[in-house]
Amino acid sequence: MRPRWHDPGRVFDRLVAEHGYAGSYSPVQRLVKQYRAEHRSRAEGFLELAWPPGQAQVDFGQGVAIIAGVRTLLHLLVVTFPFSNTRFVQAYRGETAECVCDGLRRIFEHVGFAPRVLVFDNATGVGRRSGQRVVESKLFGAFKAHYRLTARYCNPNSGNEKGNVENAVGFLRRNLMVPEPEAASLAALNQVLLERCDALASREHWRKDVPIGELFADDIAAGLELPGIGFDPVRYESRRADKTGKIIVEGVAYLAGPAYHGRHLTVGVRHDRIEILDEHAHPVVVFDRVFGRSEQTVFAAGQLLHALAVKPGAWSHSPARELVADPVRDWLDQAGLAERARLLARLDHAATATSFEIAIDAATALLGHGADPAGDGLGMLARRIHDGLEPAATVVDLHVYDQFTEQPGADAAATAQTQEDAA
Repeated sequence: MRPRWHDPGRVFDRLVAEHGYAGSYSPVQRLVKQYRAEHRSRAEGFLELAWPPGQAQVDFGQGVAIIAGVRTLLHLLVVTFPFSNTRFVQAYRGETAECVCDGLRRIFEHVGFAPRVLVFDNATGVGRRSGQRVVESKLFGAFKAHYRLTARYCNPNSGNEKGNVENAVGFLRRNLMVPEPEAASLAALNQVLLERCDALASREHWRKDVPIGELFADDIAAGLELPGIGFDPVRYESRRADKTGKIIVEGVAYLAGPAYHGRHLTVGVRHDRIEILDEHAHPVVVFDRVFGRSEQTVFAAGQLLHALAVKPGAWSHSPARELVADPVRDWLDQAGLAERARLLARLDHAATATSFEIAIDAATALLGHGADPAGDGLGMLARRIHDGLEPAATVVDLHVYDQFTEQPGADAAATAQTQEDAA
């Protein structure tokens, strides 16, 4: 076991407090340095490790990118092959087992094989080592079995055991994330990152003076063949919805909907989304996953329309109100309960057939032309906007259909008029 040293500052403080030392700090610092050099164990220091082809190291770093116009702090999953010094990176919003499994799958499918051994940092989300005991997540255990590989976890604070990937974290952040990259989505950014990692393979190995790409061929030859189907990195859990139809996943509340209050639901936890299913595994709703705790409930405005139509008096304090744009929101604010319920029911039907946004656009267009937004034209206009047959600002004139309505005596009157014109 390595000896525990006082740092020079602590030695100086104790000399002053316990022995009345009146000298300066510098001699104490030099003495401590000399003492450590003379008493250093021969076992201290690090051994250089040799890595055969077909093995990989995994670690996380951090970087910033502009995703859909928003500056976002991302967690960078870095995978390196020490034999060839080939490096790959994928960006995620967290460091969970779902993120690791998704990133590894994408990299495996990109290179066309799976490494035989993965070496992880002790803090990575897939597992942890405590002494000789290793505890892995169930999801990663299934991932390992799917790809037939093995995993090893470093000793805590032993960066030398995976020095290749630790160096790569800084290298890739400096070379791929500066300046801050921009992308329309995280998936688009990750595709660009893989392409830029491929370009690095043309460089020569820092020690072997051979192109990295040539050495990587040995990694590929020593790797494992991929199974015919990729691993689906999803974790299913059971949750009971509260009286408002809300469930809690990792400190974040997601709204299944008032109709699901008190029911046992299934939650599919993925790296990027939360999927809620009912007791029969039928999909209920899908949300973007929120990482970290949040005081705000995650919901879709369309989920509340039906409940609000039944209880229109709750409109003023509903979280859905802030998601409804003017002038529709103003109309609902000023409407009586019966009229409000009628529009909310119409919006619910239109949103189910198209989307919440299109339903609001259709109601806005009707109001802009002085028409009743809660009338029969809302659903028809929403469908036409959805199908690209009608711009959002155009109103469907239902009066045009009056000419097709059968009226008593209409045919006889038309015939008489025709005969009169002929005479």
